Amino acid sequence: MPQPTGATELGNTTDLEKTAVVLRSPESQDGQVIGDPIGDPEAIYSIFSIAEKRFITLIAALTTLFPPLTANIYYPVIPLLAKELNVSISAISLTVTVYLIVQGLAPSFIGNLSDETGRRPALILSFVIYIAGCIGAALKGNYALLMTMRCLQSAGSSGTIALSLATVSDIVTSAERGIYTSYVQMGWMLGPTLGPVLGGLLSQYLGWRSIFWFLTIFGSLVFTILLIFLPETSRNVVGNGFIPARKWNMSLLAYLHTRKQRKASDNRPGRKFHIASKAKINPLNSMKLFFDKESSILLFYSGSIYASTYMVLSTLPDQLEEKYGLDTLHTSLCYLATGFGTISSVLLVGRILDWNFRRHAKLLGIEISKNKQQDLKDFPIEIARLQVSLPLLFLSGTSLIVYGWTMQARTSLALPMIFLFLQSFGGSGAFSGLNNLIMDLNRAKPGTASAAMNMARCWMGAAGVAVAGPLNHAGGAGWLAVTIAGIWLVFSPLALLAINYGPKWREGKRLRNLEDAARK
Repeated sequence: MPQPTGATELGNTTDLEKTAVVLRSPESQDGQVIGDPIGDPEAIYSIFSIAEKRFITLIAALTTLFPPLTANIYYPVIPLLAKELNVSISAISLTVTVYLIVQGLAPSFIGNLSDETGRRPALILSFVIYIAGCIGAALKGNYALLMTMRCLQSAGSSGTIALSLATVSDIVTSAERGIYTSYVQMGWMLGPTLGPVLGGLLSQYLGWRSIFWFLTIFGSLVFTILLIFLPETSRNVVGNGFIPARKWNMSLLAYLHTRKQRKASDNRPGRKFHIASKAKINPLNSMKLFFDKESSILLFYSGSIYASTYMVLSTLPDQLEEKYGLDTLHTSLCYLATGFGTISSVLLVGRILDWNFRRHAKLLGIEISKNKQQDLKDFPIEIARLQVSLPLLFLSGTSLIVYGWTMQARTSLALPMIFLFLQSFGGSGAFSGLNNLIMDLNRAKPGTASAAMNMARCWMGAAGVAVAGPLNHAGGAGWLAVTIAGIWLVFSPLALLAINYGPKWREGKRLRNLEDAARK
């Protein structure tokens, strides 16, 4: 692995250690100041090398698999659980709704906690809670125990999406955010696809309890990886990566290497740890974004796209069984259409978002450097992101309508699967652009912003799942699709408001923040 940018010689370290250890040199390199950006505005945005950024993003993407995977792996065994626990299918379905409600609430605590104390402590806490919930759900018990353990699973796993987006925001600038965010997004967008497939296979061959033991083992594996390798990235704790992390923020490899090098470090000029001002942990901070004009519009739109995904996927098993007579295993395999659509989208759209950002910068004569964060004061960031998202949303809406009516008409199964692929491709791409824009508008508190996105996503998803069943039974898949696309169309003028008035709203917010800072 390449030597980290600006890193000093650390002796005979392995490539893996170089990736995990965050000990940096304050010297200039290639005319750029490497030092602490808190005290030096000319410092580069992040001193992590490209290889390190990719390594960090890979771990972050792995953690985002858990919230949707844990929610959707459950679908194929709902009838089995109802029979074994002697309750109705509606009672088991209620655990899905409660899971999504908790998933929307918990990141408000975790995201704000990570902004103030660091990403690693918040991520470790999340995984401890999650693994405990998985073990509890796998044990033999009753309906009340299952509901409780599902709440623990949701509370623990849900923070990972907020933390992964915040981690990416810590290490990359707006100019390269698209591609890195797309890698992270792939994790949580694949979960709804892989979940039912894995759930169907595991329950058919090993029994439904094997689902929760699988999640326990997989969760423990990823937890071990992040404990050993993942460095602290929070800019409130380590700045641009130059400031040494405190012990509880260090990866295990970094801690062991620091102890090994302590004697040599004593002979170097000392550097103090940066300790942020007294942490102000307020889980309601994420709620404030719902009262911000521009952020609230974008949160609603991104949440509606994600909710539509849950609405389609939650009604798919009934449709396939009723229209095509498929069993649980073959129904699970049909979810792969959305998975392929998601993978294709995130691999392509992230690059398009970054390209469009650079294109607008070139038109304005703005020089782009991936090592310096761009000032968005006079930059049309809304146009740069929504020019990509809105056409993809149109593709998603039209494909969704065709999917619904071909499914309702019982055409060849290939037709609805093709349009389900296109709907997933367009929806995932539009969702990515909106997420990037929300993070661009709230760069100072990425954990809080991503928690707000998670809240909108999950609560709208819970509402969508609750109404999807009745709508599907009343009008069929065709009218369900028309309803979803119609909602997007009716509220599309709000996106135009963000384009036309977003810069004005941003400037007003910036001036208010300056006034508040001056008063303090």
